[in-house]
Amino acid sequence: MRSAEATTLAAYARACIAEALGGPPAPRPAGPAYDAPGATFVTLRLGDRLIGCIGGLTPVEAVADDVHHHALAAAFQDPRNVKLNLADLDRVTVELSILGPVEPFPVGDESDACARLVPEVDGVVLRYRDHQATFLPQVWESLPDPEEFLARLKKKAGLPASFWDPELTLSRYHLEKVIDPAPIQAEVHPW
Repeated sequence: MRSAEATTLAAYARACIAEALGGPPAPRPAGPAYDAPGATFVTLRLGDRLIGCIGGLTPVEAVADDVHHHALAAAFQDPRNVKLNLADLDRVTVELSILGPVEPFPVGDESDACARLVPEVDGVVLRYRDHQATFLPQVWESLPDPEEFLARLKKKAGLPASFWDPELTLSRYHLEKVIDPAPIQAEVHPW
C-alpha cells in the first residue's frame, strides 16, 4: 500500500471514532487499494498512555472496513480505554498498523527463537493448543530483550513465562505503521 493511502486510512480511523462520538460522518475511502482485503490493528494513545489496541491477523474484509471496525473496537471495547467524548479525541494519537502476511517461523527451541527474532521489525504470534497471543513490532520498544519479549508474550497467551513445549509454534509478520497524531492544540492567551 502506498503511504498516501495508508495515511488516508489512519485519518479515516480517527474520523470513524469522531462520527461514533457525534461528529460529522466519516466518508469511507473509495478505490481498489481500500477495497482490497487487509488486516489491521488500531492503537490509541492519550499522551504516553495506551488506551486501546484492537485488530486482526487475517484479512477477512476490505481494508477500509477492517480499519472502521477496529477503530471503533479500540475506542469503545478495549478494557484499557477511558470514556471518550468528541473533545477528548483531539488529544488522542491514532496509530494504524497494516499487517503483511503472517508466516510460520519454525524454531528448534526458545533460544533459537531469541537468536533469530528481529527486534523492532518482527511482529510475533505465539500459539499453543488453545492459547494464542500476538505482539506488534512496536512492543519491542518497551521489551527490547527477545527473552523478555517472549516471556511476556507467553503470559499474554495465558501460559507461564518460562513455558516451552515442542508443540508451541511461532509465526511472524511485518507491517506498515502510520500515525495520525493528535491535532496540535493552539495555545490560548488571555491578551
